[in-house]
Amino acid sequence: MKSLRELRIGYAPCSTTFEAPGDRRRFCYYAKKRNIPFEIARPSQAYDIVVVTQTADVSLWRQYPRERAKIIFDFVDSYLAIPRFDLKGLLRGAAKFAVGQNRRLLLNYTRGVEEMCRRADAVICTTEEQKQRILPLCPNVHTILDLHGSVVRARKKGYTSDEVFHFVWEGLPGNLWHLLEIKEALQDLQRTRPFVIHVITALQYGRYLNGRLLKRNALDDARKIFPNTYLYAWNERTFSAIACSCDLALVPIPLHDPLCAGKPENRLLLFWRMGMPVLASSTVAHMRAMQESGLTMACGTGEEWRAALEYYTSNEYARREAGQRGRAFAEERHSEEKTLASWDKVFDSVLVESSTRGIAACFAELQN
Repeated sequence: MKSLRELRIGYAPCSTTFEAPGDRRRFCYYAKKRNIPFEIARPSQAYDIVVVTQTADVSLWRQYPRERAKIIFDFVDSYLAIPRFDLKGLLRGAAKFAVGQNRRLLLNYTRGVEEMCRRADAVICTTEEQKQRILPLCPNVHTILDLHGSVVRARKKGYTSDEVFHFVWEGLPGNLWHLLEIKEALQDLQRTRPFVIHVITALQYGRYLNGRLLKRNALDDARKIFPNTYLYAWNERTFSAIACSCDLALVPIPLHDPLCAGKPENRLLLFWRMGMPVLASSTVAHMRAMQESGLTMACGTGEEWRAALEYYTSNEYARREAGQRGRAFAEERHSEEKTLASWDKVFDSVLVESSTRGIAACFAELQN
């Protein structure tokens, strides 16, 4: 069997610059680490393998002829968990067509995604719940979380806090409103403990359709949520140093929103890799990671957030234990090599018909 380096591999990216998290923390990082060449995929061309991201033009790739290439669909979000008659879900296909993200109109976007899963020779998802929804559509489903090797450049060394406590939040600017989930709990904390929130995100963004509509200033949005907020431009070189200078990371999620609540534990693991203690909403993925790591820092109600914020802002030992335990869990259970090996298995699975030799064996042979 040819190695992946000898195959023509196309990639339908999240962004043309490969700077979106869905590019640089997933296939692009894997390809760089394994020294695999690839090109931007075009539906008119034939390839050995095409990796299609969920923000690519699903309206075209779902109908890509099977004889032209094997398809791996990197399907990271829980679109299949959205109720059939959700208004935003019903309008999603028309909106993507209107702004040119999809060349063909999908009146039912969920059905289009389902057809993409059926067309795919392998689907990558990020949670066990997603996997169970996808399996009836594609029998070859793999669960793979993000790769953070290029981001984690510093690790937290001390856990002593100053008189002013420092929280950190990281994410896409369109998700800043998630902080509203804990605004009341933060206001209650402010009566007894002064604090600031450090937000690391893109400074400007489009609010809808992956940044295509309604350009906004992230600082304006952050200050509306909480006035004592400092904004930092997201940068791969500076992110972890800024985060590690803070005392506690916050990952609130609107649990009433099925798309948000279905997200994986990627941000939790990102902070844990740096030794940061994290308070997070009690999504299924967060609860599972907390249970497996032996931590109990997932909050489901306002009262739980209030109690947790009060406890961890006043307890240096608890922050230290949480940060160290989280880091040990991330390094043991979600190491870079284990994640890279999971990608190897995905490619191996779509090429297995042509050879009995695995991709991992090919890499080992090339390295000798």
